[in-house]
Amino acid sequence: MRKLNLIAQTSLDGFVAGTNGEFDNFIGGEENLEFVCSITDTADAAMFGRISYELLESNWPAANKPGATKNEIKYSDWYNSASKIVLSKTLSDVNLKNITIISDNLLPEINKIKQQQGKDILIFGSPTIVHELLNLNIIDNIWLIVHPVIFGSGIPLFRRSKQITKFTLVISHRLSNGTLCNKYALQKL
Repeated sequence: MRKLNLIAQTSLDGFVAGTNGEFDNFIGGEENLEFVCSITDTADAAMFGRISYELLESNWPAANKPGATKNEIKYSDWYNSASKIVLSKTLSDVNLKNITIISDNLLPEINKIKQQQGKDILIFGSPTIVHELLNLNIIDNIWLIVHPVIFGSGIPLFRRSKQITKFTLVISHRLSNGTLCNKYALQKL
């Protein structure tokens, strides 16, 4: 069975973006992107909410960009070939190949996709979707890439919930810039 794995870049205080959705204060670079590429090697599908999908769709034709780095090209090639699953009630017609839109019945539809042959599925950002999927207890692993910066305000990855969801630390890796990459597995009850 395919795993559903969240990969999220976050500040020390838990924000995935600034107040206006900006990512400027994250510490990027080749080492960070190389680490993300090591995660994409284990997956062949990407899941997003509409906003994250539209943002990534407009930003990752990097393979055609002059001066693109080895890892930008690798990530771009992966992104362009990956199946895309967009959770959206407003997006209905997408003219690109390999796109599935799920607008309702999230749990049965995602479980059906998880039962298909293939590698893992990566959820990128998409805080609203993350909240919904955590409430459904369907996320198998979380890759939390924590940057050594405090935003003070912004878009939080997690929000208050009435249920407690427990995870176990599986792997912790430190990048040379101080960014921590932690993989947590859902504790199944």
